[in-house]
Amino acid sequence: MTTAPGTNSSSLLGSAPAAPRIDSTGASAPTAPSAANAPSAPTPPHAASSPAIPAAMRRAIELSYRGPTWGGNPQVGCVLLSPDGTTLAEGWHRGAGTAHAEVDALTNLAALTPTPPAAPASPAILTPAGQTPSTAPTPQAARGAIAVVTLEPCNHTGRTGPCTQALIAAGITEVYFAVADPGGRSGGGAATLAAAGVKVHGGILADEVEQSIRPWLTATRTGRPYVTVKWASSLDGRAAAADGSSQWVTGPDARADVHLRRTAADAIVVGTGTLTADNPSLTARGDGGELLPHQPVAVVIGERGIHAGAAVLRHPHPPLEYRTRDLEQVLADLFERGMRSVFVDGGPTLASALLAAGLVDELVIYLAPMLLGGPRTALTDLGITSIADARLLELESVDLLGPDIRLVAHPRSPTGPPHTLEAQTPAPASPKETPDVHRNH
Repeated sequence: MTTAPGTNSSSLLGSAPAAPRIDSTGASAPTAPSAANAPSAPTPPHAASSPAIPAAMRRAIELSYRGPTWGGNPQVGCVLLSPDGTTLAEGWHRGAGTAHAEVDALTNLAALTPTPPAAPASPAILTPAGQTPSTAPTPQAARGAIAVVTLEPCNHTGRTGPCTQALIAAGITEVYFAVADPGGRSGGGAATLAAAGVKVHGGILADEVEQSIRPWLTATRTGRPYVTVKWASSLDGRAAAADGSSQWVTGPDARADVHLRRTAADAIVVGTGTLTADNPSLTARGDGGELLPHQPVAVVIGERGIHAGAAVLRHPHPPLEYRTRDLEQVLADLFERGMRSVFVDGGPTLASALLAAGLVDELVIYLAPMLLGGPRTALTDLGITSIADARLLELESVDLLGPDIRLVAHPRSPTGPPHTLEAQTPAPASPKETPDVHRNH
């Protein structure tokens, strides 16, 4: 068990704008040559009429999803194009400490490109103070190529070198990205590339990329992890029967979905009330109760702490214990520990406190087709006294999981009307749960 430093029972208990858009494809068309001198080669993909750039960006988004959702780094994909729009290579980021997407794509291109005989030496790259030259391969085929990447290339040396220097050294002449890197240390790559003579265009399919890496962007912009609150309830909003029994409100498909969402997060968070009442293990499990490959860190918040013999003490990671009511400080500490997303599965008291404090970014609600009545509601007091003060939400999705309904919602933006959506019925979750496995704990 690990107790967070500087915490005790008495001391604790917005989005930045996306990268500017250039136009619907990223840049204005180049000046057309005269008919006499018109080249026979295809129109470059950065021309306004070409679909090559947005198509490559959508492919980069698909590639980004191959990377892990947890950890301090975002999911990023990259596609390298020749000047005529042909795909040369692809890459994606596999997690902290591994090659970034741009370097991965360059590495893959080098593996596909025969070594040219007596290639001229690359010109020296002037590296900004505090940065180290990139050790990424510089395949000859990359010279004059175009990089399409979901996030602005990074501009700092962490566990790996700056992607900006890798692209410059490789001879990339044009870069298209979707969203500016909001990191204080890693941002600014576009300016570095431009200063080196690389043409840079931002805002390509920015809305789609904003959605694809929303948790990481939110965490980086706010300085706290992206907070998802989950609960399961009857149609009348009860999380348990009057006697406290709750196994099971929802069916196996809904409970399997919970575990998939747990394994996608950096941490799973509960309050001490839930810990005492349910004694959860706070793990992510698959069919038959086996542990999934990635386990979120267990986090327990509350002045009572973790009781002796608690199942969470057998968690694969030492649990973090915060004997406090200061939720903002807890989240700030988790961020400092490198956590960018947390999944709150901790009962009505903690969920309500986070909602009342305005610290929730996403709600995942499972509704079972049953009525329970009684006092055990999914939420408690939110400090709302009038309908005018209601916390408005925007539904992202409505899906059937077996007999249950899953709602995913976000706090409604103060600007702009809510959007509409269509309910979908996905295939049953797989694998199925055996009757003796308790998936919610």
